Amino acid sequence: MKQPPPDTQTILRHWREAVPNDRLAHLVKDATRSLVRALQMRLAEHGVSFGHWTFLRILWEGDGITQRELSEQAGVMEPTTFSALKAMERLGYIRRKQRGGDRKKVYVTLTPKGRDLRKRLVPLAEAVNSIAVRDVRTADIATTRNVLLSIIENLARDESVADLRMPSTRELSPHKAARRAPGARKRARKP
Repeated sequence: MKQPPPDTQTILRHWREAVPNDRLAHLVKDATRSLVRALQMRLAEHGVSFGHWTFLRILWEGDGITQRELSEQAGVMEPTTFSALKAMERLGYIRRKQRGGDRKKVYVTLTPKGRDLRKRLVPLAEAVNSIAVRDVRTADIATTRNVLLSIIENLARDESVADLRMPSTRELSPHKAARRAPGARKRARKP
């Protein structure tokens, strides 16, 4: 079996020898980084960034949603989504259009080129997942899935964790939202 790269060996040694009982959050973060890095390398061979992959996956499942909905589902702030979508539009993956009289709602739809990427890119993600769980028993994979889903559910139930995605300005605390409300600057300047 091929040896892992030196940086991976360092991470594995850290977890197995230095801090075998460290917090699970750190281990999940390192595992996520490894999965993301493996997929990023494969996507780069097709000229697709990992950030675009996130939005493409959502659109492949629900094409024609608003830019705001896409941002919420991706768990990123709207300015980040806007920048990514501008680039994806230049690459010919998506189109953005306003519908009806609501000028604030911008709908995002895949182009044929964006839809066709699914056939090439999804197998790359499936390959990364297969590699990641190679030599792991099926029962252990099922247990890991159940544990991770329980973690998500437990944290979502925690009163101090209102939502797992980044808050939009509508979801900020009342104090912060008041500072961003229309006319807030005028009110703040009055003595």
